[in-house]
Amino acid sequence: MISAGDFRNGVTLEIDGKVYQVLEFQHVKPGKGAAFVRTKLKDIVGGGVIERSFRPTEKFPTARIDRVDMQYLYNDGDLYYFMNTETYDQVALSKDVIGDSLKFVKDNEMVKIVSHNGNTFAVEPPLFVELEVTDTEPGVRGDTATGATKPAIVETGAQVMVPLFVNLGDKIKIDTRSGEYLSRV
Repeated sequence: MISAGDFRNGVTLEIDGKVYQVLEFQHVKPGKGAAFVRTKLKDIVGGGVIERSFRPTEKFPTARIDRVDMQYLYNDGDLYYFMNTETYDQVALSKDVIGDSLKFVKDNEMVKIVSHNGNTFAVEPPLFVELEVTDTEPGVRGDTATGATKPAIVETGAQVMVPLFVNLGDKIKIDTRSGEYLSRV
């Protein structure tokens, strides 16, 4: 159990049967009345953000979030298959759970499967990936003064905006959180 007075950024807790993560918190002591804690909470499963105030003495059960390293094997249309590399157990997850998280992940790469009480609700790709450019227009020589970019398709099928000097067949490094080009490899 954790009291509202002990909230810190990143703490996960259960409120009314839902799992929330504290994004921001602020202890407020008004001139009149009792002190309270103003928070911004993110619903971990649904993704929505709410703002709520609590008395500092209110207590909530802490939520245990499990992150397990698994290897992404393949997908067969609706289901995506993952394997625990230690126990060789395989897990199949639906497109609803996966969402956009595998946009930059190739087959056989390691990802984190995130679950609460055995219910998987998210897949976390590696922070940075190196992918090959499979389709892009050739850059125009001398058009670099503006820091211009062009669209490029990488080997997973995702589109990334890259600088004009990136060519077909180049390996590039991508930040999976923002989908931004970082550098050539």
